[in-house]
Amino acid sequence: MSAPTEAGRMEYQVRVRDWVLRCFGPVIANDMTERGFRFLEEALELVQSSGTTKEQALALVDYVYSRPTGEQGQEVGGVMVTLAALCSAACVDMQAAGERELSRVDTPETTAKIRRKQASKRGVVSHAAEAALPGEWSA
Repeated sequence: MSAPTEAGRMEYQVRVRDWVLRCFGPVIANDMTERGFRFLEEALELVQSSGTTKEQALALVDYVYSRPTGEQGQEVGGVMVTLAALCSAACVDMQAAGERELSRVDTPETTAKIRRKQASKRGVVSHAAEAALPGEWSA
């Protein structure tokens, strides 16, 4: 199996970043707490759709937070490997699913809906993201 080129590896990530900047602006796009909340929310929704119970998820949270903090780059790699393994087990094409979701959200109507949903998450977004919510965003 050959490794993708640097351009191929970065293309999707760059397109997602461009969309996040257009949708939310630089404050929310660069807020690590907010990005972490949104990632965790999506990860929980994925495992919920795979049959994980709330009790199992909460037990795993306790387990993870009882251990030393990992190194971010290595943890990103772990997320990618385990997501690919989960997708393989579920017979889901990870790359196709990512492309479909980016195409779905990258429309004016869906972007506006996502902005409204973000504004309704007061108390479940970071302080910087909450402060950035009241106006329109520009990249």
